[in-house]
Amino acid sequence: MHSLTKETLAKYFDHTLLDETAGEADIRRHCDEAVKYGFYAVCVQPGWVSLCADILHGTTVKVVSVAGFPLGTETPEVKASQAQAVIMNGADEVDIVANPTAVQAGDADTLRRDFGAVLRVCRAMKPPVALKVIIESAALDDEQVRFVCGVAEQTGVDFLKTSTGYHQTGGAHVDDVKLMAESAPRCKIKAAGGIKTLEQTLAFIEAGAVRIGASASVQIMEEFIAANGNQ
Repeated sequence: MHSLTKETLAKYFDHTLLDETAGEADIRRHCDEAVKYGFYAVCVQPGWVSLCADILHGTTVKVVSVAGFPLGTETPEVKASQAQAVIMNGADEVDIVANPTAVQAGDADTLRRDFGAVLRVCRAMKPPVALKVIIESAALDDEQVRFVCGVAEQTGVDFLKTSTGYHQTGGAHVDDVKLMAESAPRCKIKAAGGIKTLEQTLAFIEAGAVRIGASASVQIMEEFIAANGNQ
């Protein structure tokens, strides 16, 4: 943690704006913030992907969007179609929600179809597009977390992500991130949902998260700069 600089901390962030009421001015400001602070990516609703791709062309900031979001109840074919659409519009990564009924039921076959359909779309791209699977970890017990993480790892997804930020049970918890990292060591972990402070961010990184999804990214960066200077 002590080796973090302003630049290395910024690269953890998917600077997130998934508010359904956001307008073009909000999206443009969001992209400007991502460039200013050097965030890894912006994460936006599908309808804004092409605009973000245009704004961010020629920068290091990537574009992330969602499919099967926020409920995850769509069929695998619908999720795959949505993923293909956002990729064609310029998304570099796709975050999907695991089918919650299948997770609760321990239905590995349905989850493999769910993840596999989107993964095939992502892997067909050149270069391949990273796929993150959101499990809503706050709604699950430890056994369910281990189960869905194991299926996701076996299917070959790139990332496991804690939360959509929309679920009534809440967002990311440090213990869930630790359990996810232990349960699927070949997957990267994205912590998201309710992360608003530098202290929380550093705790999630320490727990094993390599990406942080947050709408409070700017405030977190300013907190870091205030504590450490502009280094």
